[in-house]
This record gives sequence, C-alpha cells and structure tokens, in this order.
Amino acid sequence: MSKLVYVTGASGYIASWIVKFLLQRGYTVRATVRDPSNPKKIQHLVQLDGANERLQLYKADLLQQGSFDSAIQGCDAVFHTASPVPPPAANIQNPQVEVIDPAVKGTVNVLESCAKSPSVKRIILTSSMIAAFYNGMPLSPEVEIDETWFSNPDFCMQTKKWYAFAKTSAEDIAWKFVKEKKIDMVVINPTVTVGPLLQPELNSSAALIFNLINGSETFPNISYPWVNVKDVADAHVKAYETPSASGRYILSERVTHLSEVVKILRNLYPTLQIADKCADNEPFMTTYKVSKEKAKHLGIEFIPLDMSLKETVESLKEKKFVNDF
Repeated sequence: MSKLVYVTGASGYIASWIVKFLLQRGYTVRATVRDPSNPKKIQHLVQLDGANERLQLYKADLLQQGSFDSAIQGCDAVFHTASPVPPPAANIQNPQVEVIDPAVKGTVNVLESCAKSPSVKRIILTSSMIAAFYNGMPLSPEVEIDETWFSNPDFCMQTKKWYAFAKTSAEDIAWKFVKEKKIDMVVINPTVTVGPLLQPELNSSAALIFNLINGSETFPNISYPWVNVKDVADAHVKAYETPSASGRYILSERVTHLSEVVKILRNLYPTLQIADKCADNEPFMTTYKVSKEKAKHLGIEFIPLDMSLKETVESLKEKKFVNDF
C-alpha cells in the first residue's frame, strides 16, 4: 500500500507538477482545490497517470479554520503550496484580502490541521525567494543570496511589496509554529518559475514570457532569478523523501536581466516578433548570484534556462495561448 500524502492548491502551476511527480512515484495523493466540481480546474489533474487509482480531490478554503482537518488525517506528509501569486505588475486594490490573508491565515489553518494529525511526519512548505530578497542589502554581481537571507517585513510593508510581505510573514509564522509544536518542516523557496504548464490557465510567471513574445515592443528593466517548474516540483518531493533535508532551499538556475532572456528567445525563435528594447533608458538593473549549494545537496541538477524558456514557449503554443509558428 502506497503512502498517503496531501497537497494544497493542487490545481496551481507548481502544485500540479508536485502531484504528477508524487503519482509517478507511487504515492496516493489527497489534493485540495477550490472547486472540485469545475472540470476546467481539475481536468489536467484527473488525466495524470495514476490519478484514477491514487488521486483523491477535496474542496477546501484557505480562510476557513478546520477546512483541512479531515483530509489531512492519516497523511504521512503535507505539501502546502496554496497561495495567491499576483502578476508582477498587478494593481492590488486590497492587499489584506487579495494576498496577505490567504497566504498568512491560510498557512496557519493548514498547520493547525497538521498539528491535529499525529500521522503527519513532515510538512513541505512552498515559500518564495521573495521571502529572502528584500533585506536591505545592496545587490551587485558579486553578492550571493543564500538560505540565511530573510526579507524584512517592515521594509516590504513600507514599500508596498505586498506579495513579498505576505510570503515573508507566512514563512516566519510557519517556522514559529512548527518550533512550538515540534513538527518537522522543510521550506522550498523557488525563484521565478518557468517551464511547461499542466494547468489550462496562464500563471503569472509564464505570463512574463508570454508578454515578451506576444507583440510587446519593450521589456521591463529588471533582472530575475529563474528555475524550471520540474526542478521545483522535484525539490519538493526530494525534501519529503530525504530524511536529512532541513531548513530552507532556494532554487535558481541563474540570474539574468530580461535583455538576456530576450536574446535567448530570439536565438531559439528567430522568426518570432520578440520585444527588442528596454522600457526605459536607465542603466540595466544589476544581476546578482543565488547559491546552488544547498539545492545540490538535495540532489537537484538544474535544467538550463535556455531549455526552460523553450519548454515554456512550446507549452504556450500547445495550450493555444500563442499561435503556432
């Protein structure tokens, strides 16, 4: 009999791949989605290999206390990935309702349900690199961000970086909770995640690439750290399966300015109309390094960015977000 594990927010970009990999490895997966009766939200999950026999879908609400209790009972591990990810340029009208409460209260509700279930051996929490990035340290090509970096929630609040504030606060509360309750937890901090989509909707990170290839004449003046969604999902599963896994794992194959991403895309797709100039005339935002050491100890061998970008574009074509070319 396969071990029973639990995944929140299962219809999302990263979570869908976690479910896929868990099923491939023989686990029985309980998974929550907001509306299991909506075929569009669950079709890509129920079509996964092994889903007929070993995928059980549940309805749950992040903001409803006790919503996860019954489904988590009996599970060996809980992967908590559910949290809203606004697009980079999103105009957030009500940050408390749109971003902060689902991230923070949702995490607390899931952890409280875990604490009620003695079967749960480990929690794997999906945080974000953004919970490490904003600590006031000046960035440069020589600076290397690693797992010891934590964002300053006061700075995030003052600068209205609501998503960063939400993820930083949620991770901070989670660490305090598991320490108090003596629960084993590992945190995964992905960077900007690209690669193939399983879900039918365009998620915020894939939208970055979509915007570059879909007629925009300019690209934003910004540098991002990048990682493939398959590496992120693999890291979650390895964080569960590796007894020695502990603490946080930041995941980044490399950091590049969007000008470099545009060059890679042009080389891959020379006939495609791709954004060819920066949106402003300022000096390009600096790059920096992100340590790979801890991720390598977990057994992650990062997929190169060129391949990740190609997989993203091919997936956008397959899903009909862009015309075939």
